[in-house]
Amino acid sequence: MKKILYILSIFLVIILFINVKNTKIEENSIRFRIIANSNSINDQNLKKIIKRDLEINLFPLIENSKSIYETRELIHKNEQFIKDLMSKYNIDYEINYGINFFPEKELNGYTYKEGNYESLVITLGEAKGNNWWCVMYPPLCLIDDKSNNKEDYEYKFYIQEILQNNR
Repeated sequence: MKKILYILSIFLVIILFINVKNTKIEENSIRFRIIANSNSINDQNLKKIIKRDLEINLFPLIENSKSIYETRELIHKNEQFIKDLMSKYNIDYEINYGINFFPEKELNGYTYKEGNYESLVITLGEAKGNNWWCVMYPPLCLIDDKSNNKEDYEYKFYIQEILQNNR
C-alpha cells in the first residue's frame, strides 16, 4: 500500500510541476507577432521576409537574455534598430511594445489562452492578414527556429533526476 501511495504522490507532483511550468511561461513571457497587411500572396510573402530579417538581425541581440527584465530592456534599447530594419520595406507599419490582445494560440504542443499579453507586435499596412507569432522570452521562437529536429533536444524530468540522485 505504501508503494502505491508513493507512486501516486510522485505522479501527482509531476502533474503539478508540468502545470506550474506552463503557467510560468504564459505569465512570464514576452510574445512577438507580425500581422500581415492581407492574405494575398504578396502580403504574406512580405510578412515572411520581414520575419526572417528580424530573426537574423534582432533575435541574436536577445537570445542570451537571462531574464524577462533583461529582454524588456533589450527590446526598448533596440526600438530604433527595429524601426531602421522596417524602414527598408515599402509598407506602412506600426510597432507596439506593451500589452496586446492575442487570440488562442498553439506553440510546441502547448495551447496559450487568449488574452492580453506583454508583447512586441508589428502590424503591416491594414493588418487584416494572417499573422506569425512566437515567444521571445523565454526564447521559444529562437529555439524553434534554430532546428526543427526535436532529436537535437534533451528532455529531462525533474522528479526523475531527484529520484536517481537519491539512490
